[in-house]
Amino acid sequence: MTGRPGTAPAGPAPGPRLQLLKRHFTARTLTQLRYGVEECAARAGLAEPRRGDFVLAVDAVTSNAVEHAGGAGHLLLRDLGGELEATVTDSGPGFSSDVIPELLPGLDGAPLGRGLWLATITTDRLTVERGAVGAIVTLGVRLPAAHT
Repeated sequence: MTGRPGTAPAGPAPGPRLQLLKRHFTARTLTQLRYGVEECAARAGLAEPRRGDFVLAVDAVTSNAVEHAGGAGHLLLRDLGGELEATVTDSGPGFSSDVIPELLPGLDGAPLGRGLWLATITTDRLTVERGAVGAIVTLGVRLPAAHT
C-alpha cells in the first residue's frame, strides 16, 4: 500500500519505538546521512532491494528540504516494531493542503516534484503535513515479519 501525501494510512500497531538515528542535516552532510540511514535500515532488518528504495526515498526528501526549505533540516529515524519510519522536518515555507496534489506529478515529464513522487512509489506510507514552521514529511516501510 502506498500512501499519498496529506493522507494518513494506518501505521504499525502501537509498540516499541526505538530511535535509530537523529540528525540535523545540510547539503554538506547529505552523503553521511544516506550512509547512516542505510546502516540503520540494515540493522533493523530491512533487506535489499527494499532497503535501497527506502534510502533513496529518504534522500529525495532530505535533498528537497535542503534545496527548497532553507538549506537544512532534521531527520528522525525510528523502528516502530514492524515498520521503519523516517520523519524529515524543515523550516521552509511549508505546503498548503491545496498544493500537495500538485507536488506528485505522474510520469508526464514534469520537471519538478519528483522527490515526493519518488518517495510515494518507493515507500509504504508517506504523509506531508504543515509544521509550526515548515513541513513535516514522514515515510514508512514495513519491516520483514521475522523482525517484529
